[in-house]
Amino acid sequence: MKKSELKIKAIENGTVIDHITANKALHILKILGLPDAETQNVTIAMNVSSGEIGRKDILKIENRELDAKELNQVALIAPKATINIIRDYKPAKKDKVGLPDKITSILKCTNPKCITNYENEPITPIFNVIKTSPPVVRCHYCEKLIKTEDIEKQFE
Repeated sequence: MKKSELKIKAIENGTVIDHITANKALHILKILGLPDAETQNVTIAMNVSSGEIGRKDILKIENRELDAKELNQVALIAPKATINIIRDYKPAKKDKVGLPDKITSILKCTNPKCITNYENEPITPIFNVIKTSPPVVRCHYCEKLIKTEDIEKQFE
């Protein structure tokens, strides 16, 4: 008897994000603002078996190549993810994500008294990366440490 196998259609052009921490793919979609009007065919595989990390998620985004800023954002939720840029059904580029030294705009400071949380103060949140895996960042303004659990809560 043959075992059935789940097959996900290959994409002609786009980005495949592999080795996402299990059950975090939806957080990645939120960070990237997907799905949107311009991006078609986003495929999600969640909590699938992985020889390397036990369980993982996979995202396939057709006809869109993620830029460096977007890849850095992915690293907040999935610091061990790999990125494959696909062109003509073949991997054209393969890379691991990495956090930059500073992160701007995508996180909010968890300190309610931080200047970035006052509506009258149009200040963009800036965080200095203290640790990359698991991610820990420090607010540039109030110096509050924000750990992985608090980062993940912002994307739920």
